[in-house]
Amino acid sequence: MRMRSLAEQFDAFLFDLDGVVYIGDEPMSDAVEALGRLRAMGKAVRFLTNDPRYTRQQFVRRLEGMGIEAVPDEVIGCGWATAQHLRQLGVRSALVVGNAALASELEAAGIVPTEADGGEPPTVDAVVVGAGEHLGYRHILQASRAILAGANFVATNADGRFPAPGGPAPGTGAIVRAVDVATGRRPLVVGKPNPFMFRMALESLAPGAQAVMVGDNPATDILGAHLAGLPGILVAREGEGGRPGITVPQAQGASSRRGLLQADAVVSTLLALFEPSPPLRHWAPLPHPWPERVSPGVAAVVLGPEDRVLWVRRQDTGRWSLPLGHVEPAESLHEAVRRDVLEETGLVVRPVRLTGVYSEPAAQVFVYPSGEAVHFVTCCFLCRVEGGCLQPAPDEVSEAAFFEPGAPPPAAMAIHLQWVAHALAGGPEAVVR
Repeated sequence: MRMRSLAEQFDAFLFDLDGVVYIGDEPMSDAVEALGRLRAMGKAVRFLTNDPRYTRQQFVRRLEGMGIEAVPDEVIGCGWATAQHLRQLGVRSALVVGNAALASELEAAGIVPTEADGGEPPTVDAVVVGAGEHLGYRHILQASRAILAGANFVATNADGRFPAPGGPAPGTGAIVRAVDVATGRRPLVVGKPNPFMFRMALESLAPGAQAVMVGDNPATDILGAHLAGLPGILVAREGEGGRPGITVPQAQGASSRRGLLQADAVVSTLLALFEPSPPLRHWAPLPHPWPERVSPGVAAVVLGPEDRVLWVRRQDTGRWSLPLGHVEPAESLHEAVRRDVLEETGLVVRPVRLTGVYSEPAAQVFVYPSGEAVHFVTCCFLCRVEGGCLQPAPDEVSEAAFFEPGAPPPAAMAIHLQWVAHALAGGPEAVVR
C-alpha cells in the first residue's frame, strides 16, 4: 500500500509565520511553493502568529507582497485573538502597551483602547501588553501602576524572542516579564501555547476537518497544538538541527506517552510535507490546565490516639483533606512534612515512613487564584504525633479532627482516601532520614 504524504493526511494546515513562512520581509525559499501546492490540493490554510504588531489586514498585505495568497479570515494573530477573548470576558476598556495595530484590533472588538504614553495610568478594565520598538521604562511604569490599581493584566503572548533578519529579537515576553516582576502579578496569556487561538482556527474550518500545526517553536507551536488536541510538525531547517526529508520521532503504535513538547514529525523544508510519511499520532485535548512549573509537595497521614487519622477541613474549598504543603528551598522532605503539619494543625509529628509518591496530573495540577497552574509531585508520609496542641491555622484550616481509619469525614478528597489506604497497608515502620 502506498504511504501517503503529510499533505494528503490532513484537510487543514495551521502555519506559524515568523521562521516558517517568512523572516522579516522576506519569504522562506520553500514557503511560496508549498503553500501554493496545498491550496491547489484543496487544503485549508490558516496562519497562527504570536506577533501582535500587525492587524489581520496588515498580515494579509505582507503575505500578498511576498507572493503568498491570504485573506483576513485565515489569519489568527495574537492581537486579534486577545481582542476577541477580552470581548467575550466583557472587558470594555484597556491600556495598550504595544503599537497602533494592537489598539486597532481592540477597538474593532468594541473595547476602548488607550495607548500607553508613559503618563499617569488611566482607569481601565485591563492592561494589554504586546510588543513595540518604542516601548521603554515609563510604559512599564504606567502599566504596572494601572495593574496595581486594579486593572487585569493581559498579555498577547509570552514569547521571549522571535526570528529576525539579523538574529533573534526580544519579543513580547521581555516586556511581560518586566511588568510581572514590577507588579508581582501573573498575566492572562492569550497567544500560543494557549489553546484559545487553536480553537478559533478550528472553528473556522469545515466540521470534522483534520488539522495539523506547522511551526518552529516547540514551546508554543508544538505544545499549543497538543494542548488543543492536534498533531504538531516542527520545522528545523538545515543548519538549525534539521535533516533532509521527514523524521517521525517515535514508531507508530508505541504505547508510551511522549512529552507534549516533542513534535510528531520534524521537517527541514515545507516541501517535505509532500513526501511519503507514516501517519501521525492522534491527540486529545489535555483534560487539565498546562502547568507552568512542577513543584515538590508533601502530605501526611498522621496517626494519633488509638491510631486514628488526622483530617483537616480546608478554608478555600470546605473539603476535608490530609495535612499537606510544599517543600521550601534547601529543605529536606521530612523537615517539610514536620513544618507543614505544625503550621496547619499545631501538632509536632515524627515522619515514620514514606508511603507513596503521587504525580497524576488530573489530581495533582492546581490553579491558584493568580492563574498560575502548578503540577505537584507529592511525597506522602506516615507520621505519628509527638507533641503540640491541636490548633488549626485560621487562614488555611477551619477544622481539624481525628477519625477512625474506616470512618473518614464526609466530603473527604477521594485521592487522599487512597493515600490513607496505601499508608495503612504499608510494611514495618522505619526511620526517615
